[in-house]
Amino acid sequence: MHPILFKIGPITIYTYGVLIATAFFLGLALAVRQARMEGEDLQKIMDLGFYILLSAVVGSRLLYIAVEFREYLSNPLRIFKVWEGGLVFYGGFIMAMAVVIIYVKKNEMSLWKVGDILAPSVAIGQGVGRLGCFFAGCCYGRETDVPWAVIFKNPNTLAPMDVHLHPTQLYDSANGFIIFAALLILRKFKKFDGQLFWTYTLLYAVGRFIVEIFRGDERGFVTASLSTSQFIAIPLFAVSIVMLIKLKRQKIEG
Repeated sequence: MHPILFKIGPITIYTYGVLIATAFFLGLALAVRQARMEGEDLQKIMDLGFYILLSAVVGSRLLYIAVEFREYLSNPLRIFKVWEGGLVFYGGFIMAMAVVIIYVKKNEMSLWKVGDILAPSVAIGQGVGRLGCFFAGCCYGRETDVPWAVIFKNPNTLAPMDVHLHPTQLYDSANGFIIFAALLILRKFKKFDGQLFWTYTLLYAVGRFIVEIFRGDERGFVTASLSTSQFIAIPLFAVSIVMLIKLKRQKIEG
C-alpha cells in the first residue's frame, strides 16, 4: 500500500518500522500500567520489555533465515534488511520466552504472573504490527476473488502488484485485536496465574493456523500441506491446553 511513509533527504522512513515501533511502545505502556496495578517493579517490567523486543526481532529473523536460507546464500547482507520482510513470529516468540524465563528467575519474579501482565500487550502489539505488514506488502495472501480482496499498486511494495489478494495481514491484525479484547475480559475473571498467557498462546495458535491457509507468500513449509507456523501452532495449541489444566489444578489443590 504505502511502504514508504516519507523521505528526508537520504533518510527513508518506512511505514512498517513506524508501526512496529508504535506496537512496541503501546504494548510496553500497557504492561507498565498493569504492573503498577499489581504492585510489580515497573523498572524491571520496562527493562524486560526491551529485552523481549531485541530477542523477538533476532529470533523471528533467525527462524526465517533457517527456513529460507537459500535466499541469502548469494547475498548474505540481505539478512540485515528486515524492512524487506522475513520475520517469523514463532521464532521471536520462542527466543523471547527463553529470555523472559532467564530474566524472571534472575530477578526472583513470578513467571506466570509476569506472563499474564505481558500477554495482552503482545496481542495488541501484533494487532498494530501486522498493519505495518499490510503497508509494506509482506506476508501477503493468495490470489482470490472475494469482495474484500486488496490490490497492491505501489512499486515499492513486497506483494505482487495488480492482482486481487487475500488481505492476510489484516486477518492477522484482527486476530491480535480480538485476542487482546478477549484477554481484557478474561482478566476480570482470572482464577490463577498463567491463565491469560496460556489463553493467549492457545487463541493465537488457532488464529494463526487459519490465517496461514490464505497466505500466498514464500515462507517455508515443513510438509507439503503445513507451513512452518502451522506446524508449530499444533503442539503449541496442545501445550496451552495442558498448561491451563495443570495450573488450574495446582491452584485448586494449593
